[in-house]
Amino acid sequence: MERGERLFWSVMGVLLLFLAALVMWQIMQTDYSLRQAEHRHKFGAVYMTLNNPFYEIVDEEIRMEVSRRGDILISRDPALSVERQEEAVKELIDSGVELIFINPVDWQRIAPALQLAREANVPVIAVDTNVEDENSVAATVVSDNYLAGQQCAEHLLAHAAGGKIALLKHSEARSSVDRIQGFLDGLAVNPRFVVVDQAECRGQLELAMPAMQEMLRRHPDIDVVMALNDPTAMGAMAALQTVGRLDKVLVYGVDGVPETKEMIAGGHMMATAGQSPRALGRNAAEQAYKILAGEQVPKLMRLPTQLITKENLGTDMRGWD
Repeated sequence: MERGERLFWSVMGVLLLFLAALVMWQIMQTDYSLRQAEHRHKFGAVYMTLNNPFYEIVDEEIRMEVSRRGDILISRDPALSVERQEEAVKELIDSGVELIFINPVDWQRIAPALQLAREANVPVIAVDTNVEDENSVAATVVSDNYLAGQQCAEHLLAHAAGGKIALLKHSEARSSVDRIQGFLDGLAVNPRFVVVDQAECRGQLELAMPAMQEMLRRHPDIDVVMALNDPTAMGAMAALQTVGRLDKVLVYGVDGVPETKEMIAGGHMMATAGQSPRALGRNAAEQAYKILAGEQVPKLMRLPTQLITKENLGTDMRGWD
């Protein structure tokens, strides 16, 4: 064999060895990546609706924690439909999620969806509102909604001697039920506060406004409104503005959204019981990882609310930012 030919085959041999090593390295890297993906946790989340900025922030906070750990979160919006929420839970189970965060459309009618998860051995964490059977979920993370209602009542008692009250409710959500009950119980010490009307609005601004308009037609002398949340309070204030009574009625809400803080600053709203969607999301995510690790977690976690008034608007409450 000629010297040049031997050199050619030597170079080709080295090149082939290099290519073989490169292929093996790529195979190993691909296998490593697949094994990494196999060990990623996959979570699901189903809210009652995502047209409320509160739930967008809860979801964002959970997603940040899940992503930080290299895991996956799949979120669904059933748009206030019990049936679509159940379908979403089934879809998430079929996709292989290991745990589901749920914000029930209806705290009593959520039971069939929870049964699906239980049969599939997928733990569930209820977020922001309780379910009827708290033993059917691994954990519940909520604000102290009864306290929120009480805080609004205490403020009203300190600023008025009595009044004709309109309630804007969402009886399908346990959080709303607790807020309204806390408010009513807080006012029970003063019989001069009387509920003259109430309406369901599912926590939605676009439903609260016409509901409030109708109550004002029946009772034009309403002078207090207790709204289950801030979007509902905004709807009530829009209705009051149309009849020139915005600054004559004492309006209360729950959440602490930036828009209602502006209304409080302008003197158009009395107060809102501020809660922290970020704290709710963060605590729910932390509970989820403990559950997957086999750790014991409290069945119920209640986070305190803080009443936001004109006097403390400048306080940094770190709930929404």
